[in-house]
Amino acid sequence: MAELLSNEPQVLQLVARFRLPLGVGDKTIQEVCLENQVHTATFLTLVNYKIGEADNINLDNLSLPTLMDYLRQAHEHFFEFSLPMLRRKLIEAINYSVSDSKIPMLIIRFFDEYVNEISLHMQHENEQLFPYVEKLLEGEHSDGFDIEIFAHQHRAVDDQHIADKLSELKNLIIRYYPQQGENDLLVSALSDLFRFEHELNLHCAFEEEILLPAVRRLVAQQKQNPVRKHRQLPQEELSDREKDVLIEVVKGLSNKEIADVLCISIHTVISHRKNISRKLNIHSPAGLTIYAIVNNLVDINNM
Repeated sequence: MAELLSNEPQVLQLVARFRLPLGVGDKTIQEVCLENQVHTATFLTLVNYKIGEADNINLDNLSLPTLMDYLRQAHEHFFEFSLPMLRRKLIEAINYSVSDSKIPMLIIRFFDEYVNEISLHMQHENEQLFPYVEKLLEGEHSDGFDIEIFAHQHRAVDDQHIADKLSELKNLIIRYYPQQGENDLLVSALSDLFRFEHELNLHCAFEEEILLPAVRRLVAQQKQNPVRKHRQLPQEELSDREKDVLIEVVKGLSNKEIADVLCISIHTVISHRKNISRKLNIHSPAGLTIYAIVNNLVDINNM
């Protein structure tokens, strides 16, 4: 992992959004991922895509929950760090302007409108797309959400707002920002805009080239092999005698000992035990013990 981060520093952004730590020593990528419960193949897929080495994406190796967790973290990073930092830099650069031109404030207004549009887009993903995928993973299907309609809207928003609007904002600064002697801060802000544009385009590519194909594949699989959810029947109540038998089972008594204590035949004890297991769908002594404790049939302090 250390060698990867040293040779490909752009991967640091992925590390942060997967919540992987630094200080990794000589641990391998797989060791770091496993220790932090991150699906290794999914992490490496995004790494290879980011550094331009993802010729073929193997959807079989992907973990959709891990991918969605990454995308949620990316959304949070954009709106809690990257975009606020960009805005602060632009405002600070404007404060250095000695011109009475209204263009600097118009640029800030343009930036705020752009951020609002992107916010609505990502909020839709957080509230509609990701819950839809989670339901698919649980074997459910929502008739109110169409992945192809979302994909079409996603491309339209990307084309219109992310590429064109951000390019327009950069051109406004480059072409029309009032001339001034000191512009180091503005140049720094502009450089950050270029880097942000690259990161946002890459984020959209992750969704277009990795997430959406994986979701389409999951939808197709479910249509071929629909998951049938079985209706859970209400649990049958234990009779008083069955509870008596269960209490003695939890104490560790044998069938003969239970028969002697309750003054019933061994055959009756065995019959009661079968009924208990059938009704509770619990067959192990440990499981029966937990049930008895939770339902106050035995006192854990007396065991």
